[in-house]
Amino acid sequence: MIRLGSLSKDRRGTSAVEFALLAPTLLMAMLGLLDLGYNMYTATILEGSIQKAARDSTLEGASGNLAAIDERVREAVHAIAPRATIPPPRRTAYSSFSAAGKPEDYTDTNGNGRCDTGEPFEDANENGRWDTDRGSAGSGSARDVVLYEVTVTYPRPFPIGKFLGMGETYTMSARTVLGNQPWDNVRKTPPVERCT
Repeated sequence: MIRLGSLSKDRRGTSAVEFALLAPTLLMAMLGLLDLGYNMYTATILEGSIQKAARDSTLEGASGNLAAIDERVREAVHAIAPRATIPPPRRTAYSSFSAAGKPEDYTDTNGNGRCDTGEPFEDANENGRWDTDRGSAGSGSARDVVLYEVTVTYPRPFPIGKFLGMGETYTMSARTVLGNQPWDNVRKTPPVERCT
C-alpha cells in the first residue's frame, strides 16, 4: 500500500509520455508549414518567370523565339522543383483586354440567348464557327492582347499529403495577360459568318 502511494506521486517519465502524445501533432504541423512554404515559393517563382516570359513575348520578332522563352520558364521552375512536369504553355490572342475570355458577338434574331443556325456572328478568331471564347491560339500580331498560361505539377517534397488525404503531387497554374507592342498598325475587322 505504501508503495502504491509513492508510485502515484512519482513524476519520472512524464515528459516522455507528454512528448509521445504531442510529437505527431507537432510533426504534422511542421511538415504542413514546410509544404505550404515550398508551394508558395514555387508559385512565386512560377509567377515571376511567366511575367518575364509574357513581357518577352510581346516584342516584335518574339514569335520566332517562343520555344526559348518557354524553356526559360521551365528552367526557373526546375531549379526549385526538379521533378516538375510542365506541359507546353498556352497562348491565346485577343483583339483587346476587354475581349479576353468573352464569346464571339452574334445577333440573337429569335431572342433565345443562343447562336442558332443562320444567325450572324462576328468570327473574331476566323475559324468559321461561333465560339464561347473569341481568342485564337498563338501569340497574335501587333497590338493584340495575349493570355499566357502555364500549369506545373510536381511531387510534394514532404510526405504530409498522405496523412491529410491530399494527393502525392501538387498542381498549380499561373496566367498573365499582356498587350503586344505596337510594332505595326494592324487594324482588321473580323468577318461576319452565319451560325450553324
